Amino acid sequence: MDLEKHPAAPAPAAESAPVALRASDADRDRIAQIISHALAEGRLTAEEHSERLDTLYAVRTVGELDVLVQDLPAAPGAAYAPAPAAAPAHPVAGPPAGGYAENVVAVFSSSARKGRWRPAAHTRAVSVFGDITIDLTEAVFEQQVTEINVTCVLGNVEVFVPENVTLRGYGSGVLGNFEVHDEGESTTDPQAPVVIVRGFTVLGNIEARRKFGARLVDLADRFRKRLNG
Repeated sequence: MDLEKHPAAPAPAAESAPVALRASDADRDRIAQIISHALAEGRLTAEEHSERLDTLYAVRTVGELDVLVQDLPAAPGAAYAPAPAAAPAHPVAGPPAGGYAENVVAVFSSSARKGRWRPAAHTRAVSVFGDITIDLTEAVFEQQVTEINVTCVLGNVEVFVPENVTLRGYGSGVLGNFEVHDEGESTTDPQAPVVIVRGFTVLGNIEARRKFGARLVDLADRFRKRLNG
């Protein structure tokens, strides 16, 4: 029998720290308010405001949002809480945690959302050999950020927004077209809603554009009142 003492085996390495907390719609909305308030106070130029908004809707974690406003005071009624040190992991891609609140589907058919309607914060549009029109020019927005996720196969999807709404697009196509027209960027109202179109198309067409002559004046005023408390 070997009675010689041996050093204890090293303890197994601790599991890697969980990833940072994923940002929610409420987190992005709060940061957007802080950035917009800083623009109104003259702390940011219009160009800096636009750059930070672009980054705001591209990053995924609360910690990354924190960096965007670390040199800015909190907007009235929108105090910012720093990101926690760690949080449980979440999937990198996929639908929002609560699922899509609204689905627009066209399979060998056509479908449209237009007129005086209330778009959800997250909408999914699926076109397979079909046509979809999502017209937000007369919509009643109940949130500052509205996201539309589009899948298009051999179909056509068009999204229209008022001219003073901020429009952002992230997508691609395979033998198809994904295009977000940003003409008139200088006419957008930094305190009006933001519409994000994400999409993927195969042999199809996805287009998002502003409809000039259609403006959301009353909605911009409402967001200003919210920012000013």
